[in-house]
Amino acid sequence: MTRFDCDSSTDIAWCPGCGNFMLLKILKEALEELDIAPQQLVISSGIGQAAKMPQYVHSNFFNGLHGRGVPVATAIKMANPSLTVIAEGGDGDMYGEGGNHFLHVIRRNPNITHLVHNNMVYGLTQGQASPTSPKGLKTPIQTGGVILEPFNPLAVAISIGASFVARTFTGDPELTKKIIKEAILFKGYALVDIFDPCVSFNKTNTFKWYKEHTYKLPDSWDPSDKMKALEKTFESEPFPLGIFYHNANPTPPIEEQIPIYASEKTPLWQRTRSPELLNKLME
Repeated sequence: MTRFDCDSSTDIAWCPGCGNFMLLKILKEALEELDIAPQQLVISSGIGQAAKMPQYVHSNFFNGLHGRGVPVATAIKMANPSLTVIAEGGDGDMYGEGGNHFLHVIRRNPNITHLVHNNMVYGLTQGQASPTSPKGLKTPIQTGGVILEPFNPLAVAISIGASFVARTFTGDPELTKKIIKEAILFKGYALVDIFDPCVSFNKTNTFKWYKEHTYKLPDSWDPSDKMKALEKTFESEPFPLGIFYHNANPTPPIEEQIPIYASEKTPLWQRTRSPELLNKLME
């Protein structure tokens, strides 16, 4: 039991065997071990099976529009920097509908953790291809197989300036917990792409498949080497798992760079609204 467990009567609307159950357990344990108070945590998500997760965590949450979990998380962090903020959702939600926000949150670098459940399909709408679906995967819509190359979120993130980029797999709970804890503690934007099998609509990329097609980065791996990290993101089958890139001296988060925030330590939500403040924020 953790402080983040919801009432036992809560109906969790996931299919039996879904990887989300394991990830929910891992996340709550990670938060408990970091001794984060539920009142100090906000989880923001969009739409989808993965995006339902905040509803099953005893904390503050915002469950909004498809693909919009990241900008809301950014706004929450800027309004109250003392909060621990997590943006969470599926590969379709975050890399498809939310693809534009994914690109620009990296540029802004707010101090938030971005957890993406990557099951390589759209689970809520019954299994059509997502941005990360492998080429050739047959779905109810792509009956002849996916013809596009899959989107590579790790390569994109590193290439445009993300300072913490990792991948893990719910079938390895200890690794996943370790990475999530490090991502939350990281000061700046942290991406964790999580292989999280959909047992109902992706019969190819199963738990067994991920176990056979992944490997852990060795203990000797140096996550400070950006170019080697970028090169590693292009490996597939087997896919590497671990922290690919960790910049020990990242750019300060956006909430510490904007002059109005740097000069005035009172959180935005506590300040008196005024035309002068709004004008400064718009500069």
